[in-house]
Amino acid sequence: MTELLDDVVLLGARRPAPGLDPCVVVRAEGAELDAYRALRRDVFVREQGLFAGTDADDVDDDPRTIVLVARATDGEVLGGVRLHPALPGRDIGWWRGSRLVVAPDARGLEARSARTSTTVGGVGAALVRAACATAEAAGALRFDATVQAQNERLFRRLGWVPRERVHLHGHPHVVVDWPVARVQRLADSTKAALGDLVGTLVDSGAGFLGDDGAPVPGSDLVAACDAILPAMVERDPEWAGWCAALVNLNDLSAMGAAPVGMLDAIGARDASFARRIVRGLGEASRAWGVPVLGGHTQLGVPAALSVTALGRTSAPVPGGGGRVGQAVRLTADLGGSWRPGYTGAQWDSSSHRTSAELRSLAGVVPGLAPAAAKDVSMSGLVGTTGMLAEASGCRAVLDVADVPAPDAASYGDWLTCFPGFAMVTTERAPAEADLPGFLTSQVCGELTHGTGVGLRWPDGVVTEAITSPVTGLGAA
Repeated sequence: MTELLDDVVLLGARRPAPGLDPCVVVRAEGAELDAYRALRRDVFVREQGLFAGTDADDVDDDPRTIVLVARATDGEVLGGVRLHPALPGRDIGWWRGSRLVVAPDARGLEARSARTSTTVGGVGAALVRAACATAEAAGALRFDATVQAQNERLFRRLGWVPRERVHLHGHPHVVVDWPVARVQRLADSTKAALGDLVGTLVDSGAGFLGDDGAPVPGSDLVAACDAILPAMVERDPEWAGWCAALVNLNDLSAMGAAPVGMLDAIGARDASFARRIVRGLGEASRAWGVPVLGGHTQLGVPAALSVTALGRTSAPVPGGGGRVGQAVRLTADLGGSWRPGYTGAQWDSSSHRTSAELRSLAGVVPGLAPAAAKDVSMSGLVGTTGMLAEASGCRAVLDVADVPAPDAASYGDWLTCFPGFAMVTTERAPAEADLPGFLTSQVCGELTHGTGVGLRWPDGVVTEAITSPVTGLGAA
């Protein structure tokens, strides 16, 4: 922990003060930033003697550092806090709060709020809440701080979890973690209901429960079916048509199946709108070289689109084939960019690829010959890994720094978005596949005993991204 302890979150000692007008927390620039740094010097150097001469450090010079200040209605800066990536270089989603300070005249309000209200109030609390929200908006999947021991109670009441006690600058401190629930919320909203909804309905055959596609009994066929969100169809019908093919062909690829054809079901308010959906689906059909064999179209109804894809393989790869001790690998196309209008949610790695490149993706899973495979879809990389682990009767731990990611995407977004093409696989021995050159493939975790998904950080700390089974369908 010694490398972490230079980034200290501190609150000044509380003293009675007259009441204050309400404050607003804003991002500091110019004079407000100068006032925040002057307040830090007054409190940490002159009042508390925690630093000799200056409390400034390299974090102040990092262009990624964000400073928030609490400002009174007359413009006076009542306090401030800074937040920043914990490591130099690439931001991998680990952020830290530090140098939290409250002006002497503002501490009385905070003390009275703590005594008289069940809701934690005051300038310090407002700054901490704003820092948590800002860190998550910046893509943080881990947010921690080191606080003076006398302020542990405040942070506990705000929902922070103490992790470690340390002695720093001659005073006892506590390392505290803010539980970032972004991945858990995504998994709960997209997958948690599946067990109760379809658990008694679906019969995918032994070993294939919860898979991306379903082996058709008595044949070498695999069938996959996906519907596109109606709001997306309404908003961007050509892109919806393209994605309807993309997600289904990815599902076949995850099972090692070569695609042979698709069926569509289209709903639209009129023929003109339906034609736009068909245009996107047709472009995808030609790009991947997979024909649309038939389907159904209905006009005069709200926008809707689903596609069923059929593929062939004599040895479908199960999503639940993983076992404790196997390595977790991510193979992904990091090229492309965020789809306009879907920044942070949909990474478009496919629309710029040639037909030959797109068709080569069907050979990825057969080439890797994994024990288990799933394509990353609406629950994101971490949620999809959790689904694979659940179907395998295991827990997954991902090493965040080893996860391949595009430079243009924050880790928080990348680990929770739909990435275009990304396969999570597990392997008994290192893979030696001859993969398409535009893909990145790297071991980035392991299957262990337990449930859920943990994120392991460079300092060895494991934070819980998903604490329970993702779908409730159980082991395959």
